[in-house]
Amino acid sequence: MNRIPPVIDMAPDGTFRTKPSGMRAPLSFKLLLGATIVAVLAGAAAVAALALWVAALLLPVVVIAAAVAWGAYTYRRWRRGPSVGPRSIYPR
Repeated sequence: MNRIPPVIDMAPDGTFRTKPSGMRAPLSFKLLLGATIVAVLAGAAAVAALALWVAALLLPVVVIAAAVAWGAYTYRRWRRGPSVGPRSIYPR
């Protein structure tokens, strides 16, 4: 226990005269922080790519559903026939 206590060089107003030594983060922490940031960014890119892939797979389904809806609408207009009177509630 022959440890020398640290010398704190502090001004009367409470500020340090010199920057305290040994207050920097170790290299292993910096590497861990960098690897974590890279992993989070890669995960976000993977989620975005998955979302785009699902949207691309659903695009033909949406186009077919729109075509069926348009066909049903056109068929119902054809079955209704011409409207009676000068103005109709359902415009053609």
